[in-house]
Amino acid sequence: MQDKAAEVDRQKCDVLVIGGGPAGSTVAPLLAEKGYRVVLIEKAHHPRFHIGESLLPANLPLFERLGIDEEVRAIGMEKWGAEFVSPHHAMPQAFHFAEAWDKSMPYAYQVQRAEFDAILIRNAKRKGVEVHEGCKAKTVDFLPDGTAVIRSHNNDGHEVEWTARFVVDASGRDTFLANRFQIKHRNPRHNSSAVYGHFTGARRHEGLEEGNITIFWFEHGWFWFIPMQGDVTSIGMVTWPYFMKTRGKRSIERFLMDGIATCPALAQRLERAELINQVEATGNFSYVSERNHGPNYLLLGDAYAFIDPVFSSGVLLAMNSGLIGAETIDTCLKTPAAAAAALKRFDHLMKHGPKHFSWFIYRVTNPIMRDFFMGPKNIFRVKEALLSVLAGDIFGRTPIWRSIRTFKLLYYIANVIQPRRAYMGWKRRRFNIRQVADTALNPAP
Repeated sequence: MQDKAAEVDRQKCDVLVIGGGPAGSTVAPLLAEKGYRVVLIEKAHHPRFHIGESLLPANLPLFERLGIDEEVRAIGMEKWGAEFVSPHHAMPQAFHFAEAWDKSMPYAYQVQRAEFDAILIRNAKRKGVEVHEGCKAKTVDFLPDGTAVIRSHNNDGHEVEWTARFVVDASGRDTFLANRFQIKHRNPRHNSSAVYGHFTGARRHEGLEEGNITIFWFEHGWFWFIPMQGDVTSIGMVTWPYFMKTRGKRSIERFLMDGIATCPALAQRLERAELINQVEATGNFSYVSERNHGPNYLLLGDAYAFIDPVFSSGVLLAMNSGLIGAETIDTCLKTPAAAAAALKRFDHLMKHGPKHFSWFIYRVTNPIMRDFFMGPKNIFRVKEALLSVLAGDIFGRTPIWRSIRTFKLLYYIANVIQPRRAYMGWKRRRFNIRQVADTALNPAP
């Protein structure tokens, strides 16, 4: 019998990137531009369906940096703002990015991720990255000499063993390294699930408002309404584990449609809409890993942590992690004496985004916070600062932080003034995020 080990193809590279989503397809070409041999392996074949279609204005400079801005423009629905609809308030509240602190980023895009991610990974290939699709990482071993050996398996059965100087985990919710190291945990401060599908025929706003994302609060969480090109609208229900368990024997599609029916404002906009794809669901939506780096590896984007999609921050955090990840790896490989400082800075920046978004995410369903969103005031420029956060402008030099601290202070004061309402909101949130066995996400037979 032929030795199976002899059938394994052995290759070397400087950096091995696991995952071809926004994080992996950002870090890989940036490193290739610096002269490294970069290999990117992706388990799927692009284009492939993915959720997370709403981008932020702060993404646009990253598109320019990668040289894909015109390609994204061609597939994108312009998004000039975000709208919040509450069953407890008479009128919707719209936020326009042009009113943020920095007026130079007035819009973003809504995109179908199959098209968007394909643009990113094809760009990586054009920039000199060796891209292998249909190739899944199976094992990794970090050796005493500072290298890593990653074994991958292609769809055609071909196996490759890569020896790399540095490993990047951009595997998204697969969390390849976090699972291997057993460092991935449920986020103890949040716990939600999502059910979503694509529709045609949804009623949109007119003019510049047509592409705006709308967030609909309802009793058991919130819905997203994301218009895209081609009369396709993404609808998602983000809800708590206890509500997921009420699904019972209903199909996941029926469960979504029944949920929509409990939100009259959304149901009205979907009264003539038709579902055009299979409804999907994701449980254990919120998690975090104990660390995001080691001496010769990084965890980027969702491979490190994910909180909640209410502020459309996922693609921005992924791509930004790719940007700072490329700078960090370059330092580690070229200037080993500066590696510790570079990794410390990487750790700080990786935690910066989730930290500032999560403060709002943990409170966005609180009745007092809802009042703040539905009736924003610009005292001490807090509305402009809040809009900057909603635009993703949290990594640059825009001086929003004093106003953000003021916003938080006003929120805490409102809780002190309304102690019973604050307590009931806190108690309800504790009830919402508790773990519930068997959230029944698998399709009913």
